[in-house]
Amino acid sequence: MNMAAAQMQSEQNRTQGQRVDQQTIPVDELTGSDPWHVAHTRPRHEKKLMEFCRREGFTVVLPCVKSFKKYQRKSVEFEKPLFPGYLFFRSSSHQVHRVHQNDHAANILKVSDQALFEQQLGEILSALRMGCIMWAADYISIGKVVRIRGGPLSGLSGRIVTINADSATVCLSLDFIGQGALVNVEASNVEPSCE
Repeated sequence: MNMAAAQMQSEQNRTQGQRVDQQTIPVDELTGSDPWHVAHTRPRHEKKLMEFCRREGFTVVLPCVKSFKKYQRKSVEFEKPLFPGYLFFRSSSHQVHRVHQNDHAANILKVSDQALFEQQLGEILSALRMGCIMWAADYISIGKVVRIRGGPLSGLSGRIVTINADSATVCLSLDFIGQGALVNVEASNVEPSCE
């Protein structure tokens, strides 16, 4: 790849979102017997709380994306949470207090619809594992619910945010926290959902 093409690709990644490094997604098994909980963390404490949860033996998920910061003489690449302020973990109800008492946690939210939460989280993690460019978005309640029928994200459902002749931006939502992740797909690969 020549230098101009590399710079254009780099600029495209910066303007459209961040590409995830597939090997650094901190994902444990999604299925398990303990229910999911959502930790609302103190600002910029997601990774510290994740480390605590892992040391304590909890199944924990913190979807992260790569981000770039430019300084005068260099560019720094780092990972940041896709959903700032949130960490997802499995725990029995009598063990949740261990996470809640941690200094990095502000509050613990109980997930009422476990199946829907697990499905939506799984869809977002699938898109991250495939290397899709994603960025966080406040959940968008307007727009057509669609199913992606082709490409690497085939079978996933989300809401159309934008669409033109070539591409569509779909919001894969995580209803419980009122946020979602946006991903670009070919417009020909989306169809109305039966939901």
